[in-house]
Amino acid sequence: MNACKDGDKIGEILKKEHPNVLFIAVDDLNNMLGVLDRYSNTKTPNLDKLAASGVMFSDAHCQAPLCGPSRASLMTGLRPSTTGIYGMINDNKIRSENPATKDIIMLPEYFGNNGYHTMGIGKLFHDHAPDGVLDESGGRVKGFGPYPKERLVWDGYGTADREKYGRTSTDWGAFPEADSLMPDHKSVDWVAERLNRKYDKPFFMGIGFLRVHVPLYVPQKWFDMHPLDSIKTRPYRKDDLNDVPPIALQINDLPMMPSTEWAIESGEWPKIIQAYLACISYVDYEIGRLIDALDNSSYADDTVIVLWSDHGYRLGEKGTFAKHALWNSATNAPLFFAAPQLPKGKIIDTPVEMLSIYPTLLELCGLPAYERNEGISLVPLMQDKEMDETYVALTTFGMHNHTVKSDKFRYIQYEDGGEEFYDHRYDKNEFANQAENPEYRKEIERLKRYLPKTNVQWDPNSSYTFQPYFVENKARTSGSDGSPIKVIGAPQ
Repeated sequence: MNACKDGDKIGEILKKEHPNVLFIAVDDLNNMLGVLDRYSNTKTPNLDKLAASGVMFSDAHCQAPLCGPSRASLMTGLRPSTTGIYGMINDNKIRSENPATKDIIMLPEYFGNNGYHTMGIGKLFHDHAPDGVLDESGGRVKGFGPYPKERLVWDGYGTADREKYGRTSTDWGAFPEADSLMPDHKSVDWVAERLNRKYDKPFFMGIGFLRVHVPLYVPQKWFDMHPLDSIKTRPYRKDDLNDVPPIALQINDLPMMPSTEWAIESGEWPKIIQAYLACISYVDYEIGRLIDALDNSSYADDTVIVLWSDHGYRLGEKGTFAKHALWNSATNAPLFFAAPQLPKGKIIDTPVEMLSIYPTLLELCGLPAYERNEGISLVPLMQDKEMDETYVALTTFGMHNHTVKSDKFRYIQYEDGGEEFYDHRYDKNEFANQAENPEYRKEIERLKRYLPKTNVQWDPNSSYTFQPYFVENKARTSGSDGSPIKVIGAPQ
């Protein structure tokens, strides 16, 4: 009996010193949120409420504008240029023979190693989670369904080579009939049930929402919240890409996706945006259910909340409907923190990285820093402490392709030396490439100093066969025998 009581006391002390974590991932969510007033038709009351209860970063950026490498980077605390995970990768292959990751402690594991009970459901890593990373797993429903018997609008191939490059899930429309048929609804039910349990140690609870990822299917009532006559299309210029390097056009060549010109000609552009907004409102509703379950539990006052998305999403900007780019509309995504020691209702416009989630959570939870994290804790920034840090955000897409976002500018450097530079003070839509403008040479040189010094070869287990450029990039830069192949120019 005494041993049991002593154990209970130790557990209570541990819980007081180290708060619980509610770790919320939302797939493909861009910053068209009510709290930022980025789009007048957005309806996100629960995300707005979360922002009011904590801190939101309006200029947070992913480390890769693609699900697999973005999530692998966040969960390992390492940059894609450090690991070579530039494309998709099986969750269980992240560690394998990769010298950078073979003994890395992943974010949920670090909490588990420090006395936490770790749980999770849905899309946390690219699929769900590597085997053994969570103490308790709710798994993940395969794919991004439910699906109708036949596609509603888009065939998934577009003009792509069907034999070589597969099919996108992209489609849009009202389906299914009820929220209860959505996997995300069931994920919230799973978490809510566990929030009613008692634990003898602090917990780390992860939930990964599948929406807003395509197909843009949610029940009709969410579409009704966004009437078509209220939809405004996104900033777009037909000649926008005339001033970018040829390699940028190759990376942006996504023939399986709807093009903006097609969307204009077909009249589908407002309908695609309506579907995206409907999906945002649906996910916002599920997030509200999740936060309500936490508020009604015994853990409301001692739980750190973090909510993030793996990248942004273009809705016609730069000619297509996809992420897959080093421009702002693809890299910028929401990031929220709420914790007892943080201010409430604070919006920070400083550029930050999703890579900082790992070290920030450790500091908020009173855990020792993990020396291998390449990100920095955002706690001092949220608490208005003086910092020597210059905040910039670095995103990588394929080997040797990087962008650096500062508070005023975006610089992009491609593997063949091609450059883009945008002045966000006057050109938030990144229409005018100023890389050749001598007036900006000093700023360009300053941002180039933040480019990674190490660019390792592709991890053999990582690839992106969905897009022609990345198949060629991997084959050319990371030979099958493991030896480096000199990069001599843009791919043909």
